[in-house]
Amino acid sequence: MGVAHAGQTPLRSKQFLELHGVPILIHTLRKFAAAPKVDSIWIAMRKAEMESFAPLLEAAAVGKPVHLVEGGEHRQESVGNVLDALPAHPDDLVLIHDAVRPFVSQETIAGVIEQAGRYGAAIAGVPAIDTIKRVERRAEGAVVEATIPREQIVQAQTPQGFRYGLLSPIFNEARIEGFQGTDEASLLERAGQAVHVVMGSARNIKITTPADLELAEFFLAQESRELQGVGK
Repeated sequence: MGVAHAGQTPLRSKQFLELHGVPILIHTLRKFAAAPKVDSIWIAMRKAEMESFAPLLEAAAVGKPVHLVEGGEHRQESVGNVLDALPAHPDDLVLIHDAVRPFVSQETIAGVIEQAGRYGAAIAGVPAIDTIKRVERRAEGAVVEATIPREQIVQAQTPQGFRYGLLSPIFNEARIEGFQGTDEASLLERAGQAVHVVMGSARNIKITTPADLELAEFFLAQESRELQGVGK
């Protein structure tokens, strides 16, 4: 089973910001390296970043093979590059995860693997908490058209898991047709493929703002205390 981490941003890549002195990406890698059913990890990143990241990766000694692949201009191209590089068989499972989600749980990883293995496609997601409105954009601004029942809404997270033989051809079709999805699951939805949802966690945050980084520091301190408690 391969794991592709996709995470490229303009300016300085957020996955290299540090939590407790360690790049966010390393924290994320350790979560997947600890998953028993993950065989190897593949990371898409800018070519210029590979050289500086390689010694950090070696020093981290995450415990599973990690391969670096040159990313593209956007997430979909980066994931496509990894899929092209993977020595995968059609029945192999591939997990795709945001590099800046370092608090994914082992339960979520295992759940996505189990459901993707059973159905071919699965994502982590959490129920929407806020009321969701569908709006129409008008000259005078946004106007509410309807309220969408919250029981019909989930907020997509990662990992997103797929059988390689299902995902790769759909990626190639989107590449040929010039279609850009919002995530990998959206490509399968467009192709009429059912995507199953595994309940994720509110802790599985995507670190994109300074406020997210502060919350991440809090979560990491919690994890450290929990690990110390287990060791006693």
